[in-house]
Amino acid sequence: MIRLPVKVKSIFALGLLSAFSGFFFSARVYSMDKLKIALAQVRCVDSDLEGNFARIEQMTARAVSQGAVMVLFPETVDLGWVNPEAYSLAGPVPGPFSRRLSELAKRHAIWLGIGLCEKQGDKLYDTAVLIDPQGEIVLKHRKINLLSWLMDPPYTPGRAADIKAVDTPLGRVGILICADSFEPELLEAMALQRPGLVYIPYGWAYQREGWPEHGFQLVKTVQQAARAIGAPVLGPNLVGEITHGEWKGRTFEGLSTAADAAGMSLVQGRWNREDLVMVEIEPVCPAR
Repeated sequence: MIRLPVKVKSIFALGLLSAFSGFFFSARVYSMDKLKIALAQVRCVDSDLEGNFARIEQMTARAVSQGAVMVLFPETVDLGWVNPEAYSLAGPVPGPFSRRLSELAKRHAIWLGIGLCEKQGDKLYDTAVLIDPQGEIVLKHRKINLLSWLMDPPYTPGRAADIKAVDTPLGRVGILICADSFEPELLEAMALQRPGLVYIPYGWAYQREGWPEHGFQLVKTVQQAARAIGAPVLGPNLVGEITHGEWKGRTFEGLSTAADAAGMSLVQGRWNREDLVMVEIEPVCPAR
């Protein structure tokens, strides 16, 4: 048996590590501490802007009291999804309502992600924003895959070219919205942004008798999105009922969920109850 000097052994070991580093660390590495994030599974009442804001306030305060650094809300939690009354009730983003949310984030010194109805001119967008603890909107996404037949007139779509992620002290964060996560090309566009985590607010609705089984499809959708993007995905869902249009009477019944970068499910909220779902996430950091 040939015995190598310690120094030679060390050089040999470093050579092996270098040779295999592309295998072990080929795309991304975990290098950040875990973040405590709250999924705010909140009840939304169509058109009840003040009542919905009160529930947003309460959930945010609870998230802070439980040590969360970020609180994430579902889709169109201000006025309700596919609610045509939003054409007359929604405002611009940034605008008066989003400024109230910015003040809320600043008051509690917390990152806040939320889905909103955005009115610009005669166009209505299904929008989500990320607000930093100083009250600044650092990222805005307009939903692209709209299921347009569900509301007349429909939302105006965002653009795939505008999909982005933003660098923050918590890592690189991206946003998609609900049915955007059904489309492989939109997931690919997000993956190209190399996010460390992705926030996807949901308005996951189905016939009442199909719950809670329909929640398993939400878990599967979030898992698939996380695998496709290669980053943890956080998916808060609404509680409430659709009161207009083709899907009138369908319900949102919570079961909010999150998955890690490998697509492993991390948590699930309660069925058909408001809930603050706490999850610890280790963001994926892109290799440089």
